[in-house]
Amino acid sequence: MNRSARVPAVIVGLDGLTGLQSARILRRRRVPVIGLAQDSSHFCCRTKACDRTLTSDTSGEALVETLVRLADELDGPAVLFPCTDASVLTLARHQQDLPPGYIHDLPDPNTVETLLDKWHFYRYVQREQLPLTGTAFIQERRDAERGAREIRFPAILKPAVKTPVWLSQTSAKVFKIEDGAELLRYFERCIRWSDRLILQEWVPGGDQNLYTSNCYFDSRSEMLVGFVSRKVRQWPLETGSGCLARAEPDPTVLEHSRRLFQGLHFRGLGYLEMKRHPETGQYLIIESNIGRPTGRSSLAEACGVELLYTKYCDNLGLPLPVSRSQTGQKCAWIHLRQDFQASLLLWRRGRLGIREWLRSLRGPKIYALESLSDPAPFLFDLLRVARLAVARLMGRGAES
Repeated sequence: MNRSARVPAVIVGLDGLTGLQSARILRRRRVPVIGLAQDSSHFCCRTKACDRTLTSDTSGEALVETLVRLADELDGPAVLFPCTDASVLTLARHQQDLPPGYIHDLPDPNTVETLLDKWHFYRYVQREQLPLTGTAFIQERRDAERGAREIRFPAILKPAVKTPVWLSQTSAKVFKIEDGAELLRYFERCIRWSDRLILQEWVPGGDQNLYTSNCYFDSRSEMLVGFVSRKVRQWPLETGSGCLARAEPDPTVLEHSRRLFQGLHFRGLGYLEMKRHPETGQYLIIESNIGRPTGRSSLAEACGVELLYTKYCDNLGLPLPVSRSQTGQKCAWIHLRQDFQASLLLWRRGRLGIREWLRSLRGPKIYALESLSDPAPFLFDLLRVARLAVARLMGRGAES
């Protein structure tokens, strides 16, 4: 089948690394790609992996309206690839409003909200007796005071859902809290951004103790693809997103992923992050993402595991790709700029030596942003960072 005759994929959220990587993966599989981006000037939108790029809200009713208009322009069906939590939630809630030509694998809205909303997710994990660190649910000050007494510190404070207000106030995913007094101070601030907060005991161990699984489940909730990687570094340190990760098969992580998602008869892309306790060896659930690709999707592909293309084929009822099982193939995924920032800070704190850093970069790698065949996103990101650096320097000069 030639490329022009294939069913297109619609990437919702091209203006982000996950959207960019998804577009590149599908392009390499000769799938026509249409990108939707809220910020069409974003460096990721400079990619040539898309046949078309449209400016649109990537969540809410405005997204649905864009998809309705786009359906009128398409000659046939299209497969949806939401790449943000907000777009996943929107599409799940508006399944009945989407034109019939759109093909997706999102489960019912209740299942989506159970897995996306951390309040419901951690309660589900507790009910199923899956491994979880000490967790407290906070809505009022008395809940925070109880958490200060019952939860061991240090701990992590995070919102049940990253509301628009939260995102407008901070870029932090979570806050690391050292004691009860600090918890109460953060509570007073954070409760104004999100009316439901989660407090969890910090699992000791470095970033290298974090494992992630990327899976795909079919309509019978059978795991068609399972891929596990281990983080090496993340940015920001301790509470950020991975900037260097390595493929590392781990049956324990994969089995917990299977049990978690199959317990809800889940279909689609599923992601689970776990942390291995350095003393007990126990794997503890950190968080999940569903219905969308993640940063490690391209690492799976680099290791010969066809994660996103399996979704595409299964959605369309096409023969599945043969390469769906993780072998011992060694490969790393790296976001060069962020990993350099993380490594530099670790070096300054005496936690990473030059030789150790060089060893961590050995072996074959797939790059989050950099691509010789698609260089514009990296170059525009570099230009953006340079402009920010100059602006900061000029601001300091003005202050002095």
